[in-house]
Amino acid sequence: MSGLKDVYTGTREIAKAMGVTLKIIVTEPPVTVEYPEEPMAVYPRFRGRHELRMYESGLERCIGCCLCEAACPTGAIYVEAEENEPENPISPGERHAKTYEVNLLRCIFCGDCEAACPTEAIVLGHFVDTASYERRDLILTKKELLNPPEANTVIRPDA
Repeated sequence: MSGLKDVYTGTREIAKAMGVTLKIIVTEPPVTVEYPEEPMAVYPRFRGRHELRMYESGLERCIGCCLCEAACPTGAIYVEAEENEPENPISPGERHAKTYEVNLLRCIFCGDCEAACPTEAIVLGHFVDTASYERRDLILTKKELLNPPEANTVIRPDA
């Protein structure tokens, strides 16, 4: 008799759980986003892919100080500085970044590089597509950082 009572109790509990599931399916809208077609909603402080900024005049903000490289806890940033040519400067300082690379395989998106930069040259944008089939595609070069892709996101209000 105890086995039959357990079957009855188990069946009743499963029916109650399925009732809760059916109630939620009927009353609440889905939370899934069809990402490539619909933009993804992110918070204003979301940290996505890195971007190098430039001044309106066309000069790069990065002055090659390497503070972002020193601040990175995982060593994901590599900067090689070079002296500016006086007749054709690349940045407003005495130096500029000859090589600037960010390794997304090592990056933990902490934002320490952004906080350490005195000229606000490196920022973490809102671009979320960082997946790739090739490892080499996850090492961002200076050219890719200066020309970031358009983010398919909308900024949602802080809650």
